[in-house]
This record gives sequence, C-alpha cells and structure tokens, in this order.
Amino acid sequence: MRKAVTNLGGPYNIPLLGALQWAYGITPKSIFQKSQELRKKYGKLFKFWIFNRLAIVSADAELNEQILTSGTHITKNRLYEVLHDWLGAGLLTSDGQKWHSRRRIITPAFHFKILEDFLDVFKQQSEILVDCLASKADGKTAIDVYSFVCGASLDIIAETAMGTNVKAQTGGTKQYTKAVKEMTNMLGWRFLQVHLHNEIIFSILQPIKKFKTKRYLCIMHEFTHNVIKTRRNALETSMKDSILSTNGKEEYNDLGTKKRMALLDVLLQSSIDGQPLTNEDIREEVDTFMFEGHDTTATALSCTLYLLARHPRVQRKLLQEIEDVLGKANNPKPMTLMNLNDLKYMECVIKESMRLLPPIPFIAREIKEDFKYKHSSRGEGTLPAGSELIIGIYMMGSDSDYYEHHTEFLPERFQQPLRWNNFQYTPFSAGPRNCIGQKFAMYEMKVVLTHIIRSYELLPFGENIEPLLGIVLRSSNGMQLGLKKRAS
Repeated sequence: MRKAVTNLGGPYNIPLLGALQWAYGITPKSIFQKSQELRKKYGKLFKFWIFNRLAIVSADAELNEQILTSGTHITKNRLYEVLHDWLGAGLLTSDGQKWHSRRRIITPAFHFKILEDFLDVFKQQSEILVDCLASKADGKTAIDVYSFVCGASLDIIAETAMGTNVKAQTGGTKQYTKAVKEMTNMLGWRFLQVHLHNEIIFSILQPIKKFKTKRYLCIMHEFTHNVIKTRRNALETSMKDSILSTNGKEEYNDLGTKKRMALLDVLLQSSIDGQPLTNEDIREEVDTFMFEGHDTTATALSCTLYLLARHPRVQRKLLQEIEDVLGKANNPKPMTLMNLNDLKYMECVIKESMRLLPPIPFIAREIKEDFKYKHSSRGEGTLPAGSELIIGIYMMGSDSDYYEHHTEFLPERFQQPLRWNNFQYTPFSAGPRNCIGQKFAMYEMKVVLTHIIRSYELLPFGENIEPLLGIVLRSSNGMQLGLKKRAS
C-alpha cells in the first residue's frame, strides 16, 4: 500500500503509529482549518496513516469524478457503521446487490407526480413554522433558527415518508421526536470518536450513553414498526389507501383533503425477486429517510437563512423573485412544481449556501480493490485496496482556483456558465450513489424559504456560525439571526 501511494504527499508518519502528531490536535471544530492547511501544503490529493489505516483525502474534482461515477467503488467507509443499529443495512449504509435492489425500488418514490402531492405537506408545515417564529420576530433579539427549522423538517419527512404527523413543531409525539433528535446528536458526537465505533468498547467506556442509545433505538424502532404494521394492514384489507380509487377519481379523506401516497406505501407494494419486503426491510429504509431527510435539510435551510440575514442585497433580490413568481404573502398564487422551478435565483441562493456550508462536509468510501486512475496533471496512479478515500466537499467548495472571491456569498456565480468540472460542486454527492432525495430536498427548501422570506425580514443579529463536524454539519453556537415581521 505504501508503494502504491509514494506519489502522494502528506504529513510525516511515525512508524507503526502513523500521523498521530497531526491527528491528535483535530477536534470537530478544528478539522476544517486543519484540512485546508494540509491541502495548501500538499495539494488537492494527499495521504496520511493512522496506525494501519491508510486515508487518502481528495479535493480533486478530476479524481473524484472517476470514483463517484464508478459502479464498483460504492462501499461506504467503516465510519458509517455507527449508524447501523438505527438504520440497519438501508440505502445509506448498504452496498452490493442489496443496495442496487433497494435503489431500484425506491427511485419511483421520488417521481414528480408523488413530489407534486407532497407540496401540500411542505406548505402546511411551512405555515406552522411561520406561526412558531412569530413570537420571536421582535426585530431585536437573536435566535437560533436551527431548532425551529429542524422541527419543521422532521414533521415534513415523517408525513411524507410514513404518512403520519409527529407534530414535532407543536409538541405532539414528544417521545419519538425527542428520541430522533437525541439520537442524531449522539451519533454526531460518536462519529468523531473513532475508538468508540466498536460497540464493545463503546459499552465499556460510555455505559450511560450506551444505555441512552438503546432506549432511543427502542422508542424509534417501535414507533416505525407500529406505523408499518398499521399501514400494511390497511393496504391488505382495502384498496382505499391507494392514491386513485378504482373508478379513476381522486380519493379524499374525512377532512376533505386529497389522500396522498407516502414513501412507505411504495415500499409496502414493492418486491424483490417476487418476494415482498419484510417489515424489517421497510423499517430500515423508513428510518433512513427519517435520518437523512430531516437533518441535512434542516442544516441547509438554517445556513441559507443565516447567510441571507447577513446579505440584505441578496435577500431583497430573492423577495422580489418570490413575489414575481408566487405573489405576495397577502395574495399568494398556487404553488406547483412548475412555478417552483421558476424560482431560478432562489436555486442559486441555495446552491451558494451549500457551497460555503455543505450539510455533508466530507463523504468517505472504502476502496475494496485497486483503483487505477488517470489524471491530466498527475498522470496515472493507484488507490490501493484497503485504503479509505475521503472526498472533501467542504474543501472543494472553497477552492479559489475555481471560485472567484471564494469566501463571499455570491449566488450570481451560479447564473453564469460553469467554468469548473461538474464534480467540483457535489453537495448531494454524484454518480450512482448520489442523494436519491435531492429533488425532494430542493422543493422542500424552496417552499419553506418562500414562506419565511415573504413573512419576515431576516436581520444580522447574533454570533457568526462556527462550523462543527458531525455526520451532518453543525455550528457550535447555533445558527443565529433576528426576525422582523414584514409590513403586509
């Protein structure tokens, strides 16, 4: 392995121990600066060892393209094993034939027709979010907007994934929503404690946290299993849960609103090799939706709101587009996927926010067999079997070789023809293992942003974000801003 990577630079490695003198000073907060220092010193592709583990860090779009588009190198890094107890071998953590089969089944769940039905959920929960923020909109006080947005995103993913409303914003299903939030925070902390990835060591060194983890898992799994069981029984006893009735007319529930298909329903009606998915198979995927679908979106939305609060020019321009396309708050036009697609500048705002503050700052793969690459400036090289590739999404987003004024928030850069490799910007990953829900997330963010920006002026109050690495990007001091109700 050493011989294969002699062409790569990196920090000095102490025999047998590796680059511990470098790794020792890494914290969830310092890792961003440390990685940038290494990139500056050793280039966009460098290596380091930790004991017998070889890690190769890449902020090189040309190499990343070859890896991400490969149908062979799709195995997630062993770091993701900390998610296994919660998510099992779902779409995020599985590989091989199981991953291919699940991906094929789940893809239709994000068809545009189903996404159109989800718009009602996006709108309803956005309106609740606006109401929840009203008491904080005094134009004077800084608030951490993340906690509010996180509740809304959890409500949205629960209703669209499982067809049930957990009322995270209004204090409904407190036990389940608390378990999801606490488990997410626990995993983010444990993710960086490499020695605690082993369950036995975690149990010995952190018995209280282990006990809490088991309690949270029990609550979440029981809740999901009960929803699956109820929904499966309904589908087996009647076809009334289908989106369309037998006479082809849309069905409505007792409240007079149109019934919609949840992602769970797609899984319940799917099969692999003629066999329906078991409740445990479905539980893995539903819990994966819950984890991936609320935390990443909440971070992306909160960071976007934070940046808009500090850039009034961008905020005014965005408000003007919203009113041109969707009308003012007191006279809104109906929302459809088509007119949401017309929010071009908003899309640039979201993209620019995710360039500066990507919800997933790094992604990692296990290299199971030697990967030979060709590079326009490096020539040929090999990533040896057994090594771990870490793709620095955060590092690529701040690359001054591609982004002029790379530290500035300039959404207009995404209105110009791209002057960089498409794989220079991959906040949703790319290739066969890209984020299956990226369109879902983009529409959700557009709907939520529309409601908030039309209702409130965002003010530059509070402290600046201090990025903190977890499974998902965090800020050690929250995502702070002020709110002032707009004149009607």
